[in-house]
Amino acid sequence: MIRHLIALLRSRLQVLRAEPEAGYSTEAVVVIALLVAMAITAVGIIAAKVISTAHNISTGGSGG
Repeated sequence: MIRHLIALLRSRLQVLRAEPEAGYSTEAVVVIALLVAMAITAVGIIAAKVISTAHNISTGGSGG
């Protein structure tokens, strides 16, 4: 049984090595994940600045 598993793993490794574009999907996923993280960070910074500016707007209705 173990010999069968080893043979199966070897055959799958040969198939993966034969395909030069096999690692592209992993690389693309990492790049996309980094872009998403940067976009979330940018949205957070912009939202914080907008909220801060909104709190500083004077409506003139309070105080007396």
